[in-house]
Formats: sequence, structure tokens, C-alpha cells
Amino acid sequence: MSIKAIAREWWRSAKPSQHRLLPLPRRRAPPLRPSAPFSSSPDDNGDAEFSGDGLQSSRLKIFDRDLKRKQRDRAAWLMRGKDDFVDSVAENLLDRLEDCRKTFPTALCLGGSLASVRRLLRGRGRIEKLIMMDMSFDMVKKLRDSENNILDDNLETSFVVGDEEFLPIKESSLDLVISCLGLHWTNDLPGAMIQCRLALKPDGLFLAAILGGETLKELRIACTIAQMEREGGISPRLSPLAQVRDAGNLLTRAGFTLPGVDVDQYTVKYNSALELVEHLRAMGETNALFQRNPILKRDTALATAAVYQSMFGAEDGTVPATFQILDNGCEFSTNR
Repeated sequence: MSIKAIAREWWRSAKPSQHRLLPLPRRRAPPLRPSAPFSSSPDDNGDAEFSGDGLQSSRLKIFDRDLKRKQRDRAAWLMRGKDDFVDSVAENLLDRLEDCRKTFPTALCLGGSLASVRRLLRGRGRIEKLIMMDMSFDMVKKLRDSENNILDDNLETSFVVGDEEFLPIKESSLDLVISCLGLHWTNDLPGAMIQCRLALKPDGLFLAAILGGETLKELRIACTIAQMEREGGISPRLSPLAQVRDAGNLLTRAGFTLPGVDVDQYTVKYNSALELVEHLRAMGETNALFQRNPILKRDTALATAAVYQSMFGAEDGTVPATFQILDNGCEFSTNR
């Protein structure tokens, strides 16, 4: 039986709950430690402590941060000069600054789509000092080299190599924190948000855009069918992402007030599934799970592309890819 026939039969008979990858096995989280002074650097066991809330980041590591750093290094040399999808996400996020009458003299931009944020900022928020931070040295170097092409003499820009999980920023030193498509790769998302809140001054603003759970749902389905047909089982090829219902709880848990979460859905068309994968590589959004299978067989990859085209291909030969974006904005710090 051909792959297309198998895919068609599976799609007719499968229930909606069968369209998702199996969840990663859960491990028992370690007990919380007593409160201790806030530290933005890892302790002896490699975990960061956040004393103000009596919260310590979990030892459970889902993402390989060292691998993600290497992927960001590669993305620095592969990324396009202008990416319409990434620019749209950054533009929608920065539009929130126009809704705020307050000025933000000192701002921090974290990981993700740094280049788009810097290019599209265009004086919004009346920022005077901007800190650009990424875990990839190559990405920071490329941003610094491209700074001369941006005509904005009134903005003092500095560049820092740092990790969102261990924010190297002094407490109550920032007016604004922006993260566009970066925080969803942290092992402890609430912990990373807590560090951002502690770095904000009273009434500071936190803006973040992260990928939601419906992102790349077509690719998830195609990967599952292809692996079942070619390998007789499945392994996690796409990372777990936050659901819409969890977004508000994350902000509340991090100590932010006035949480506001918008959900945007983008459908991007590609000539093939392989072009989609190349775009993900250029964005630095490829698989970084610890429990991933490091080897992708050629037959499985080709079968995934065939299933994708068969199930979701349009009449013009293109294939769609869904990106769900959770925009978290206008959350003010409660550091008073």
C-alpha cells in the first residue's frame, strides 16, 4: 500500500486525540528550597534560585540549551535579510508600545527575533538605551555588525552574550523587557519570567511573544504517520509548547499584574515540507529536545514530506504551515 493510501486511511479512521504526539514522560520535581537571596547565576548544582518568591527552577531539563546555542549560531549565518513572518510577529508585539503613554528609557531585548525587533523599533517607546542579549555569540556579533545599517543616532545600543535562564541583569534596572520568539525554549518558563520581573523597575513593562501549542500541527501529524509507517513507532520530533489556557497562569505565577494575552494565528505557505524545515533552521527553531532521536532516517524524512503534501497540499502545489503566537503584553511589574 502506498504512503498516500496509508495516510488517507489513517486520517479517516483516527480520532482527534490521536493526532497529537505522545507527551514526554513526567518526572517527580524536586522539593522547593527555602528562600535565599536572589541570584542571577547558577548554583553548585547548575540551578538558579529566585528568593523573592521562594521558587527554584526545576532540575527537569526538557531542552538541550547547549544544542540550542549551536542552532542559534547556525541561524546567524542562515537567516534571511528580511523574514515576512518574523517581521509580522515583531511588528504586532511592538505595536503595544504605542498603546502606552509611559516612556521606557532603558530596555532589554531577549533572544529570538532580535534583528526584526531592532529594525522595526523605529522610536517606539522612546527608548534611550537598548540592551540586545542572545545566548549565541555569532548572533550577537552579526547584530553588532549590522548596527551601522540602522539610522537611529539617538538610541544607545549595547550587546550582551547571556542566557535567558540565568539573566545577567541587576534587579530593578530596566523599564522594558521584550522577548520575541525566544522564551519558549527555556526549561523553566515561569522562572525566566520571574527573572524578567525582578529586573524591571516598578511599573516596568514586559512584552513577549512565544509559540503556542497549535504551531506546526500539520508537521506533527505528518511526522507521526511517517514514523509509524517506516519505523513502527514515534519519537519526539517537535517540542512541547504552551497552550492558550496556560498563558495567563504563567504570567500570574511569575508575579505580573494586569495580564493580557492575545492569540494570533499565521498560515505560511511553502513550496514543500523541505522548504519549511529550511526556514525553521534559519529561524533557529529546530528540535532541541533532550529525548530526541539524533538520527532522522532518509526514508522517514522523505515519507514525512510525501504525507505532508498528500494531506495538506493545496491545488497550486504549496503546503501550509500553522504558527500560533501567544502575545503577552502590558503586564506591569509589582516590585513596589
